[in-house]
Amino acid sequence: MIMRSVTGFITLMFGLLLMAGQSYAGEKDFGEYQLNWNVYPSTFLTPEVAKANNLQRSKSIGVVNISIMTDNEHGQPQPMGGQVEGQVANDIQQVKFLAFRRIQEGDSVYFIAQYQYRPGELMTFNITARPTGYPQGLKVRFAHSLFND
Repeated sequence: MIMRSVTGFITLMFGLLLMAGQSYAGEKDFGEYQLNWNVYPSTFLTPEVAKANNLQRSKSIGVVNISIMTDNEHGQPQPMGGQVEGQVANDIQQVKFLAFRRIQEGDSVYFIAQYQYRPGELMTFNITARPTGYPQGLKVRFAHSLFND
């Protein structure tokens, strides 16, 4: 059941990439590695998916999802493990550290953190990802505002 819930969670996240306005997705190429991210309100998660992944649903909680990708021997992107850390700052520069958790389904690996926001508040994310076996941190900075659904 948990595996099916995780599958639903991952399917939901890819579906979120298609939604305009509320969710935000981006990527940055670092040569051998790429970082992908998306941000969305936790209320986009179904209660079942949130419960299965120990995530809170609230109109004041957002979710940031990071994945580290590299190309396999066929040139196709594949997720890889590592560590992700970061912080988020609101529009008056109050900084909160993000507690990323690793979620894995088969070969897929995602790093998820939740944060609090006020509707329309511009949140700036500073993320550092370290792929397994790579000594250097891959850094991205992006900003996004969420609104209640």
